[in-house]
Amino acid sequence: MTDRAEASPTDQIFIADLKFRCIVGVNEDERREKQDVVAQITLDVDLRQAGRTDAIEDTVDYKAVKKAILAMAEKSQFQLVEALAESMAAICLKDSRVNRVAIAIEKPGALRFARTVGVRIVREREDTHG
Repeated sequence: MTDRAEASPTDQIFIADLKFRCIVGVNEDERREKQDVVAQITLDVDLRQAGRTDAIEDTVDYKAVKKAILAMAEKSQFQLVEALAESMAAICLKDSRVNRVAIAIEKPGALRFARTVGVRIVREREDTHG
């Protein structure tokens, strides 16, 4: 059992309620005006080395991840939140320490009579090409 735990830790870094505005949607008004988006990001990462060394070099810099996601989203023109989520996952998986990422994206107010609507995706390192 110990070897298995060593091979696949369940450590996670999460970014909760990341709020931003971007062009995302298929309707004419959604193509003109930025939409409110809220994201939940969970990175599966082995954090043992960082815990031992207390060094930023031994972990994923979540501030850098956030900045990269916001820079991409600000310039994006996606029609689907699915495509936005996929692009966000790809950014997270660029760091070789990230084994798996879970992304949940919500568009509050996108559906009448619903607080929010959104998607959840999970991508693993082996899902990436290149």
